Amino acid sequence: MPRPLRVAAAQSGPIQRAESRQAVVKRLTDLLDQAHAAKVDFVVFTELALTTFFPRWYMTDQAEVDSWFEREMPNAATRPLFEKAAAYKIGFYLGYAELTPDGHHYNTAILVDRDGRIVGKYRKVHLPGHSEFDNERAFQHLEKRYFEPGNLGFPVWRTMGGIFGMCVCNDRRWPETYRVMGLQGVELVALGYNTPSTNSQKADEGVEKRLFHHRLSVQAGAYQNATFVVATAKCGVEDGHPLFGGSLIANPDGEIIAEARTEDDELIVAAIDLDDTRFNKETIFDFKRHRRTEHYGRITSQVGVELPK
Repeated sequence: MPRPLRVAAAQSGPIQRAESRQAVVKRLTDLLDQAHAAKVDFVVFTELALTTFFPRWYMTDQAEVDSWFEREMPNAATRPLFEKAAAYKIGFYLGYAELTPDGHHYNTAILVDRDGRIVGKYRKVHLPGHSEFDNERAFQHLEKRYFEPGNLGFPVWRTMGGIFGMCVCNDRRWPETYRVMGLQGVELVALGYNTPSTNSQKADEGVEKRLFHHRLSVQAGAYQNATFVVATAKCGVEDGHPLFGGSLIANPDGEIIAEARTEDDELIVAAIDLDDTRFNKETIFDFKRHRRTEHYGRITSQVGVELPK
């Protein structure tokens, strides 16, 4: 039985440091208007969708750090987005910096259903970068300073007629991210990312190679777990720091079926059928028949590399 769905990646252009939450939410609701006009059912916004990518700034004042975080969701600034999405009957994924009531800081994403209700929460597990100012880097990437590793694992949820999962940015590079969700039957993975156009530790790694690695990671995760993936960028030049675009939608064969062409606010749309995940799940990636867990122990028992003797 077909399970059609129209999905969209709502790419954000740059958000400058001085831009208010209210101004950013207006941009997101404009993208939601476009999604409604295109008869979209589910929209994926980006990582840290409400602010500039603040981990590039070295800060020592905790009050300044906390100003980038949301203490509740929805809140006064984001309520218009939730209300418009509910009026349009559009579900969505939204990434933001979360400050919990007991003082924990996470890079978080939420899954919101067609009625504007939060049905799932994910906290970024694979934090890249470093925790102290690094003179050797061309620019700072201080996620390990401002965030704690996520503590919710990689859950999935039944919503929108399918099984949905979430991840954030650097998670997309790790095969374990997709596989844990794949083992729960995931049919659509939503992810947002903010990725610098150059590598702060490798000057000759430019945007083309970085886009190659991005596409490779997303397409492999989609194919090897027989799932759709909707990957959404925040991109463009933020306060002099370029982030690449490349928002895309990949199908369960690992093919890109829609991709952004700009580094601005842009909506890309694809008509999909969640039942298209079934064939690969029941054949080449039928985990029940083909997985050999007796040989995979190192994956969970070991962190660093152990060289052969």
